[in-house]
Amino acid sequence: MEALRVSSVHSLGLIPAKLDTKTQFGKLISLSVKPTFCSAQWYSNASAKFKLFTTISSTVSTDVEVGTETRADGEFDWYSQWYPVMPVCDLDKRVPHGKKVIGIDVVVWWDRNENAWKVFDDTCPHRLAPLSEGRIDQWGRLQCVYHGWCFNGSGDCKFIPQAPSDGPQFHTFKKACAAVYPSTVQNDILWFWPNTDPQYKDVLSEKKPPFIPELDDPSFTSSMGNREFPFGYEVLLENLMDPSHVPYAHYGLLRTRQPENKADREGGKPMEMKVRKLDINGFVAKPDWVGTNEFISPCLFYSHSRPLPGTGNGAASSVETKGSSVKKEMALIFFAVPVSPGKSRLIWAIARNFGVWIDKIVPRWIFHLGQNMILDSDLYLLHVEERKILESGTKWQEACFVPTKADALVVGLRKWFNMYAGGQVDWRGKFNGALPPSPPRDQLMDRYWSHVVNCPSCNSAYKVLNILEVVLQLASVALIGVLALTKLGATSIVKRTTIVSLAILCFAASKWLACFVYKNFHFHDYIHAFR
Repeated sequence: MEALRVSSVHSLGLIPAKLDTKTQFGKLISLSVKPTFCSAQWYSNASAKFKLFTTISSTVSTDVEVGTETRADGEFDWYSQWYPVMPVCDLDKRVPHGKKVIGIDVVVWWDRNENAWKVFDDTCPHRLAPLSEGRIDQWGRLQCVYHGWCFNGSGDCKFIPQAPSDGPQFHTFKKACAAVYPSTVQNDILWFWPNTDPQYKDVLSEKKPPFIPELDDPSFTSSMGNREFPFGYEVLLENLMDPSHVPYAHYGLLRTRQPENKADREGGKPMEMKVRKLDINGFVAKPDWVGTNEFISPCLFYSHSRPLPGTGNGAASSVETKGSSVKKEMALIFFAVPVSPGKSRLIWAIARNFGVWIDKIVPRWIFHLGQNMILDSDLYLLHVEERKILESGTKWQEACFVPTKADALVVGLRKWFNMYAGGQVDWRGKFNGALPPSPPRDQLMDRYWSHVVNCPSCNSAYKVLNILEVVLQLASVALIGVLALTKLGATSIVKRTTIVSLAILCFAASKWLACFVYKNFHFHDYIHAFR
């Protein structure tokens, strides 16, 4: 299971081998374990003999058995799918939240009258002001702060301050209503359906988001996180599916199993990656170690160690605690959310049935320190890569040279795009195809706006540490002041030395803390040449 840990977990690199804080919490969740999670829909035709997806020479042979739900190119409907918006643990019930998903601006808010999260179009019908800049009023309604119009959880306008009470009831007009998207909370994640047409009001009874049992299993604990990225959804998914970059892009941050005969310092090696059953719903992939990877279109990619049907009883992949029959299990779940061209959002969840106590006593922000460092280590590479592909003026398959089987999952993803999704995300004409300009490196890799403001745990830690920094500075000044104002005799040299030492320690600690806060909550450059 070490191979699964390294190549599946570390394909994104969310579990660090070490943190700048010198803590060892990363090691506690990077144990070799057996994740178990399968989707029944993938295995209903288990007896079928799948043809394998292989990579050969300068081109890739895409000999794949296509499922029965095949459609013509471009017929995957991007707007008839459930999309994850945010983990509910990262949403504040006191305020509206503005988010963008698949090019749509939405406002997420907690309706205490219905005891449910709501997703509206982020537009007030009055003058099109953003409702996400509003507030929740004393009656639990969403209020637009431009002119005070108020809406209930169904989108009905309940109050227009400018309308005379004895005049026409303008708030009852259909045009006064806010547009409401179908939404649901599943696996502690808020999902929405990107269509406000009333015919989709009860779409949840016909089609549900993909369900992940481990996230609802009380014997499991799950560590969630989210981050915005300055590169597109397709590039993010490729990175999730690419284990061979781990020993290079994340060198020094992650422990990887080294081959017996190392060809280089990092220990890269050939990988036997095989894609099975690719259809409009995604695909199943079988790596050359124990385990299975699944892509469920359009957002979900996860890894587990349960074998495919007909490939064995799974005994070889079992991991048991000594003296116990309890198996350690882990599910690694990644949601790649299309935001807009050149921008994406990652929601990750690491569910496990061991070390459950760790999440109860260790705050999430401690884990996020190392996880963000790993995300930073290939962020700039992916941002530049996306632009170079666009600048090439050719299709991905022509611009990129992918001759080895290690790239099979990435090529399988691109094959899925070409066969079912028209080769790209359908933005419905909202964008001209150009990527946003590249900001300076420190802005590009900024952690505060891409993660900290959207993570209550990290945001709280950031505020507390900033306060502590100020307290240490004040303590240093106060100690010097005490020394200056106090008349100490010649026999008080020990007291004077003690006070000066404390003042110096407080000042040094404040400077160290300022550096720690900036490095872990704002910008931490990653220079591969020095690794």
